[in-house]
Amino acid sequence: MLKGIDQRLSAEVVHVLMLMGHGDDLVLCDVNHPAATIAAETTHGRLIDMAGCDLPTAARAILSLMPLDTFVPAPVTRMQVVGDPEAQMPVFARMQAVLDRAEGRPVAMQALERFEFYAAAKRAFAIIRTSDSGPYGCFILKKGVVDLPEV
Repeated sequence: MLKGIDQRLSAEVVHVLMLMGHGDDLVLCDVNHPAATIAAETTHGRLIDMAGCDLPTAARAILSLMPLDTFVPAPVTRMQVVGDPEAQMPVFARMQAVLDRAEGRPVAMQALERFEFYAAAKRAFAIIRTSDSGPYGCFILKKGVVDLPEV
């Protein structure tokens, strides 16, 4: 363990977050998402699990280290409900609250149709699967810039 790092973040999760650069995408999903299949096509190439975490808990931990992109209109993408693209699932509001709190501002979230979401997920840097049972707990977080002092 290290000081100041949420205990839910494994060394693998921290390593992947450190490898990611500005504009890279991280998929955070529930157990229903075809994560292992899609993860094979990502930059990282393999699935990362955050067992024992629901989506908001995992997002809160990840966003304690990773900023969201401020150079795009919507740094978060979620999957639309099949057959009812305007539907709002409870997890959408729970995630919105976590995003807004982590960034200290309202964070825009866009929605993609299921198969468009899968295609976007394949282009992501990595996929982290939570133990959340869903449904529709599929989000893509775009990494922003960390403002660091000069070394």
